[in-house]
Amino acid sequence: MSEEMQDKYIRFDWAIKRLLRQKANFDVLEGFLTVFLGEKVTVDEILESEGNQQAADDKFNRVDIKAKNSKGEIIIIEIQNTRELYYLERILYGVVKAITEHISLGERYYQVKKIYSISILYFDIGQGDDYLYHGQNTFIGVHTKDQLRISTKEKDAIVTRMPSEIFPEYILIRVNQFNEVATTPLEEWMEYLKNGIIRSDTNAPGLGEAREKLKYYSMSAQDRNAYDEHLSAIMIQNDVLDSAKLEGLMEGRAEGRAEGRAEGRAEGIVEGRAEGLAEGRAEGIAEGFRKRSLEIARNLKAMGLAPEAIIQATKLTTEEIARL
Repeated sequence: MSEEMQDKYIRFDWAIKRLLRQKANFDVLEGFLTVFLGEKVTVDEILESEGNQQAADDKFNRVDIKAKNSKGEIIIIEIQNTRELYYLERILYGVVKAITEHISLGERYYQVKKIYSISILYFDIGQGDDYLYHGQNTFIGVHTKDQLRISTKEKDAIVTRMPSEIFPEYILIRVNQFNEVATTPLEEWMEYLKNGIIRSDTNAPGLGEAREKLKYYSMSAQDRNAYDEHLSAIMIQNDVLDSAKLEGLMEGRAEGRAEGRAEGRAEGIVEGRAEGLAEGRAEGIAEGFRKRSLEIARNLKAMGLAPEAIIQATKLTTEEIARL
């Protein structure tokens, strides 16, 4: 076996779901967090909740881990492989849920835990030139432009805090937007997230440990098989989405032109074409996605793939697959 094959590394989404929950591998996770949060992070424990339990119907493209650091703060990491509507609303819900899960009824508000939400995105969430975005609540003077400091009385002492010490922080990592030559720890981590490459001489926190602990051929044969199926499911899902988008656009343009001409005669050519194209594209994409999903599911079923794997790859229901 070549050295290159021996140094094949497990994708971070799989590692974070299966391996980095183990205390022996916290150093990899701590290195990742240290680099992306910009301060030394020590993970005390991995927390379980409704949001990150390993359920039988867990979607392959949603990977969550929830950790508590040495300060008692909560860190949520989520990896999203495919497009999802209302993604920002979903991560907001996850943060709110984490806050309520970690304060008991009757406790004082100052016991609310600060939350860090880190999203590793393998799809285009919107327009922007950077691969790393950070967001947080701040209160800025409308006229003075200064930041408000909050003063509270705790244990007979006046404590001054910035809102940044209390409100959640959101970090969006746009993996596909990264096209740099890796020279800094942050860039080395981005290279690993995007291409699965870890330099042999890396000094980036966590990556040296990852080189030793996340090697593909260190897994058992059973785990390697499950990992390979995971990669296949991601590839199939992306193929479904890309094909559906292409087919939908083609059908949408045809239907949009027809509807646009008809409506254009009555309401104006410009408005009719615009509405027709918009509606046609939406309906076409949806119908194209469904047709492509059924076709792929039919082929996978003929190959003998388990129904659970077909559901993950196509997002069809059990009943729809049974009827094929």
